[in-house]
Amino acid sequence: MEKMRPNEIADALEEMVFTGEFNDGDRLDEITLAARFGVSRTPIREALQRLVVSGLAEQLPRRGVFIRQPGPVELMQMFETMAEIEAACGRLAAMRISDAALDRLAQTNALCQAAVTAGDADGYYRENQEFHHVIYHETGNSFLEHEALRLNRRLIPFRRVQLRWRGRMGQSMSEHETIVEALRDGNAVLAADTLRAHVAVQGEKFHQLIASLRMAAQ
Repeated sequence: MEKMRPNEIADALEEMVFTGEFNDGDRLDEITLAARFGVSRTPIREALQRLVVSGLAEQLPRRGVFIRQPGPVELMQMFETMAEIEAACGRLAAMRISDAALDRLAQTNALCQAAVTAGDADGYYRENQEFHHVIYHETGNSFLEHEALRLNRRLIPFRRVQLRWRGRMGQSMSEHETIVEALRDGNAVLAADTLRAHVAVQGEKFHQLIASLRMAAQ
């Protein structure tokens, strides 16, 4: 039987947090988790580091790794910042993106559409990540790309859970198509506005996210 990879273990741990198996403040013990997943402690450490980077856990010196759920205000602020960073990336990429990168976005969108058809939210998210990473790179601004990637990693578990909402994958796919069209046309305003709305979690979308987290924790 093939052993789980660190990313697969991290996905499973995130799921446990959202389903309430792990709660805010719980310690993630390497030995216990290694036995549970049937792996050595090395992939467990790598998986825990992904949770730390995403902000879903924190590492305390000489104490270990503990679950850390951001509060509603912090979560809203992170999404608000991410939406503005994405908008900036879209605006710059519209002016600088290469034909090769546009082709990569089209290919990634085809894979996203296949995931929508299959109802595969996790598969869609993997391709969605590639879609956004291409746009970050095509800004031609390595500092902005780094900051976008950093905050993107922190929001991974929360953006993944959104794709399970009814109709969200199809809506996201439609937004992807508009974004690619705007980038191909060099329409910086449309690219920025669509990416901002694509990522923003405001109003009812924010209440739905908080409700999803609360229901998972019950």
